[in-house]
Order: sequence, then structure tokens, then C-alpha cells
Amino acid sequence: MNSTAPAPDVYSQLYGGVDYSSLNWFEQQWVAWYVWIGNPVIATGLLGFLMHEIVYFGRCIPWIIIDAIPYFRKWKLQPSKVPSAEEQWECTKLVLWAHLTVELPTIWLFHPIAEFIGMKTYQVPFPTWQTMLWQIAFFMLFEDAFHFVSHRALHIPILYKHIHKLHHKYSAPFGLAAEYAHPAEVMILGFGTLGGSLLLCLFTEVHFVSFWIWVILKLFQAIDAHSGYDFPWSLQHILPFWSGADHHDFHHMAFTNNFATSFRWWDRICGTDDKYVAYQRRLTEAKKKAKTGGREELLLIEKQLLDDVLAEGFKEEARVVNSKNSLKIE
Repeated sequence: MNSTAPAPDVYSQLYGGVDYSSLNWFEQQWVAWYVWIGNPVIATGLLGFLMHEIVYFGRCIPWIIIDAIPYFRKWKLQPSKVPSAEEQWECTKLVLWAHLTVELPTIWLFHPIAEFIGMKTYQVPFPTWQTMLWQIAFFMLFEDAFHFVSHRALHIPILYKHIHKLHHKYSAPFGLAAEYAHPAEVMILGFGTLGGSLLLCLFTEVHFVSFWIWVILKLFQAIDAHSGYDFPWSLQHILPFWSGADHHDFHHMAFTNNFATSFRWWDRICGTDDKYVAYQRRLTEAKKKAKTGGREELLLIEKQLLDDVLAEGFKEEARVVNSKNSLKIE
């Protein structure tokens, strides 16, 4: 699609009264896409699904490459647990199945739902970057709070055994496993991603492009949180309130801590990071002591700490699975 003006008859159906020459390059490409497809519902659905698949698997590829290179093991949070090619393929198949059976219909229905609520979709011009910035921030805050509450609920024994247990198959997560989940969980947590934008439409004008950018950011966040790597340049070392891979990796190990997604504050406020904080304290102390013994001693201490957390996590999971009180949050 180039930036030349589209056919007048098609353009007039969707963009009558809009001066094409006044639009910026991105807005012209947006117009060209909707005019080329000709049907806004199909155009939005196709754009959303293609974007999701390209971003999701495109972002996973670097982590697959990193997992295959031993040099990066020193930054892996659980260095002895590197996903095999077979594990990654099994994970990919289920993720693709969820994308086709759950996310594709949801994405396809998004346009009529969004328009019913009042969201702008094919329309131009786009909102200003300042407007998009605060709206995306609202989407992130809404999703983070929703995810924390719903994720804790998914640890209720009856929901865990029948839904959330699938996502906990990997005690050492990797990028592809970000959306490795039961279809019901995909729908439940997916509402947190969608809900903020639909809620905001009740109070102000929201454009699909703002939501679109937010989903791209969310995919990056989810995949990176499941990557299993904590680099010195990772975002949580720049923004202390950002959760990051070390925060979520611990959840997969310990099972009961760190339920939030993007930020750390809900776990801190609700005290659901106590084991994580204690683990980090012990790890810091071990690093101080290991300065005299060298890296070999530190690796042994770290391995023992990881083994202890994993063993406790397996016990906690078994307790939830075997719990007779199916309604209690564990």
C-alpha cells in the first residue's frame, strides 16, 4: 500500500469529507488498508489477528535463539532448565490452537463490539500522542489490577485444577509459554486486556489505534515476563516497580507468590510477595558471602536456594490440587 490517494468511490464510502492530503503517513496507510479490504469489520479483524500473530511469534523468536546459545545461561533465572525443541514445539501447537479457537473469534468480534460501545476504528485522524499516552497508561493500570485479582482467583483449587494448572506445566517458563493456557483462562485474562479500552469508551473517545498499540506492548510484556532471563539491562532494573521476568519466574517456582503482571505494587500491598522478598534477601546475602569463595560457591548456593523454592512450590501445588475446600484462595 502506497501513499497515493485511494479510489474516490471506495474512499467516499468510509472517509467522505476527510482531506486525504492532510493526513500523516501512518494515517494514510490506515486509510489505505481499510479501503483496500473494503469491509471495516473484516479489515479490523484481519489487522488485529495478523498483528497479534506477527508480534507474538516475532517476539518469541529472539528468546528461542537465546535459549539455544549457552553463553546466555549466566543470566537465566533457572539455568539448569532450558526448554528443549520438543517442549517448545508442544507449547507452540497448543498456543496456536488457542489463537485459532479463542483469540481469532474474539478479535473478529471486537470491531462490532467496539463500535457498539463507541470506539473509533477505521476513522481518521488519529488522536494526539498525548491522548494515546494517557489512555494506554490507563489500559495498563486496569489490566494489571484485573490480572492480579483474576490470577489469584485462578488459584482457587477448583479453578486451578480445571483451568490454571495447564499454564503451570512449566516451573521454568519460556517466551512461547506466555499464552500457553486453557481456553477459559485465555478468555478470563484476555478481558483484562480488552476491558480497559471498552470501559474508557463510556467516558471519552477512544481510537482502535490506541488499543492496538497497547496490545503490542502487552504482548512484549507477557513474553518477556515468561522469558526466564534477567539481564542487567532488563526494564525492572530501570523501573523498580516493573515486575519483569525474575518476578514472574518466581511465581512459577513458588506457586503462591507474585500474581501481578506488569507492576509489583499489588503484590507488595497485599503481601503476596513475602516469599519472593525473603528469597531475594537470601540471594543477596549469598552473593556477599560468595565474594570470598568465588563464582563456584555462589552457583552452588543459588542452586540450593532454587531447589528449595521449587520443592516448596511443588508441595504448595500438590496441596491445592488435593484440597477439599475448592473455594478457598490458596
